[in-house]
Amino acid sequence: MSALKFETRGHIAYLTLNRPEVHNALSPEMLVQMSEAWREVARNDDVRVAIVTGAGDKAFSAGADLGRLIPLFSRARQPEDDWDRKLLADPSISDTALLRGFEFYKPVISAINGFCIAGGMEFIQATDLRVAVDSASFGLQEVKWAIIPGAGSLARLQRQMPYCKAMEILLTGNRIDAAEAYRLGLINYVVPREQLMPKAEELAARIAENGPFAVRKIKEAVIKCSGVPLPEAFKIENAIAREVMVTDDAKEGPRAFMEKRKPRYTGR
Repeated sequence: MSALKFETRGHIAYLTLNRPEVHNALSPEMLVQMSEAWREVARNDDVRVAIVTGAGDKAFSAGADLGRLIPLFSRARQPEDDWDRKLLADPSISDTALLRGFEFYKPVISAINGFCIAGGMEFIQATDLRVAVDSASFGLQEVKWAIIPGAGSLARLQRQMPYCKAMEILLTGNRIDAAEAYRLGLINYVVPREQLMPKAEELAARIAENGPFAVRKIKEAVIKCSGVPLPEAFKIENAIAREVMVTDDAKEGPRAFMEKRKPRYTGR
């Protein structure tokens, strides 16, 4: 059984972390397959948005597999198969898998189907919209095991919620529930389990209807402007706006509005 289910339907890509027997823990195989999937989504012009979820009804992801992934990285375990060897041979694979340091401007929606801790919580911070079941919980528990959440949380978490709450999560390793995650702005929606994928797909469909080039450029601009002084950020914004305004879609959108019809976007 593949550690990652990957498929596309229409303009939406679906990635399902598929190790429910170990709470979808991140293994070398899963990271390699996630990296390959994101590269495919990036180059496939038909895909406009992606949804990531976990298999089963207990966990989105428990984070790194403490029996396989962490010992491999710490050299406590020697590589045993091609997945191990691929991961060790190319350090960029794990970063790409977790959308860390990888230029990826298509929107990603997390459909969080259960507890989301350690590397699972690190990953969702790289996504753009987040929907969680009401029983979900979140935490960065690495510090309890004398390691650190170094897959994005030290750089991202304090930018995505108040500093003192981010530090509490990082330093104590305590979990928060879905209601608290929503209150802190970490997630967009809390829904009953049966509404999880319908809500994620509703958001994805709404995004996919919009001008695909404009959507990608919005995400690119937000990323590139993050932490940049306003004068420089305005320059970035202006440059990207110029790119968008000369596209065929930028002409088609207003034309369709005036003609009272649905736009026919091509991404060009």
